[in-house]
Amino acid sequence: MPEWRMTGSLAALQELVEISESVPAAVAREAGLSTSELHSLRHLMRGPMGPVELAKLLGVTSAASSGVVDRLCSRGHAERRPHPGDGRRTQVVITDSGRAEVLARMMPMFRGLAEIDLALTDEEREVVERYLRGAIEAMQRLLD
Repeated sequence: MPEWRMTGSLAALQELVEISESVPAAVAREAGLSTSELHSLRHLMRGPMGPVELAKLLGVTSAASSGVVDRLCSRGHAERRPHPGDGRRTQVVITDSGRAEVLARMMPMFRGLAEIDLALTDEEREVVERYLRGAIEAMQRLLD
């Protein structure tokens, strides 16, 4: 194992990880949502899912997830619909207002990140991606 020493890139990565932990709470607060509600909307932007699947992604009980979905539905940000393949099950689907809520709050960050990315050459982008993929793998090992 290589010796660990703090470098500029490691310090920047650590700072990025720390600030990224604060972003969801700040965005949720601004939107008048709980962080669980915001995380649910972000997951639902990838596609519909069942309440149990959503609970697993959030790391909460099915009952807690159901409460989150109830609140999102009452705000018009999500809907419960019958599962297309199994009418006994339901799935949660993000609505246009839910999608708009997330995008409106996150778009300034997305634009800033896109500007930074556009300033890179293809070769620089490859190096950055390799570094970040390695960092993801190192962190993922703690979760496995």
